[in-house]
Order: sequence, then structure tokens, then C-alpha cells
Amino acid sequence: MWLHWDHRTVKERGPEALLRSRMDFLLLLPHGQRVVLEVDPALHPRPRHTLDTGKYADIVAADRDLKLRGYDVFRFGHDELQHLDATQALLRQFLPDMFRRFKVSH
Repeated sequence: MWLHWDHRTVKERGPEALLRSRMDFLLLLPHGQRVVLEVDPALHPRPRHTLDTGKYADIVAADRDLKLRGYDVFRFGHDELQHLDATQALLRQFLPDMFRRFKVSH
């Protein structure tokens, strides 16, 4: 999902400028707070002991870029979201905690 587009960006910074503006979910909260929720891909191809360091480096660089532009980024690992019951339990805990952190009332 592309969430940002600035026609000047490509002209001024080149066609690669928007590659790190991809986000899985963007929450626009009160007081101008912008929260990004990211679901990481599986970084461990078979065999599982081998980490794809290139993918990981891209993810870390994208986080830095978002944070420097004023976004708060929260990541969920691929394996955390594999089973519906566990995912629901995780989100039932995370979302109220996140809303408290950003002083969002329901």
C-alpha cells in the first residue's frame, strides 16, 4: 500500500526515493501522531538458521527513514501472526497499550 506521494519527490530525489515509503498500516492519531504497524516477512529461509541479512538491512534502513520523518514504528514478526488465536491475543494486549502510550481514548 502506498501511503505517500509527492510529485516533486521523483523529480528532486530520483525514482528510488519512494521505495522506503511503503507501509503495511498507518494510524493517524490525535495531535498529529503517526504510527506505522509493520509485519515483517519471514527472514529465515530454509534452513532456518540462515538469516537473510540483506532483507534485514533493508527493513532496518526503512525504519530509520520513517523515524527520522516523525513516524513511530512498531513491528510484528512473521511467526507471531501465524495462528489466529495467538494473533488475536497479541493484538488485544498491544492495541490498548499503544493507545495508552499515545493518550488515545476510546
